[in-house]
Amino acid sequence: MKNIPYFILLIGFLGILPFQTNAQNDNVWRNLSEVSYKISEDNFGELYVPVFSDKIKNLEGTVVEADGYIIPFEGMFKPEHIILSSLPLAECFFCGSGGPETVMEVMLSDPIKYTSKRVKVRGKLQLNSNDPEKLMYILTEATLLN
Repeated sequence: MKNIPYFILLIGFLGILPFQTNAQNDNVWRNLSEVSYKISEDNFGELYVPVFSDKIKNLEGTVVEADGYIIPFEGMFKPEHIILSSLPLAECFFCGSGGPETVMEVMLSDPIKYTSKRVKVRGKLQLNSNDPEKLMYILTEATLLN
């Protein structure tokens, strides 16, 4: 009879675990904001190179969920390769607000249709600090959740 409270605590703890996982996914943008930059140079001049926090490094290679807005790039929409912004189009990094940590490239397994509404994707997070032609956050093997 004395073990019943421990059993109830265990059941309660196990019931909370799925919510903790979802809460972690909901905060992926917050986690990704913990980045700093160092100034480096290449053949074209100075560039800012991301320095990822340990929290971000621990996310590399894991499956994460991110929600945000599709940002068309190079004047067009590519249904299998999108830019996802945590901010609406009028406030996104490319429009002068936020920073590079507020956007990610998303490589989708299946093409999607463009929408101006908020979307949610799930994929494997890759970090990029070497290729200035790509964003520093890349989601691969991604799927649209809504």
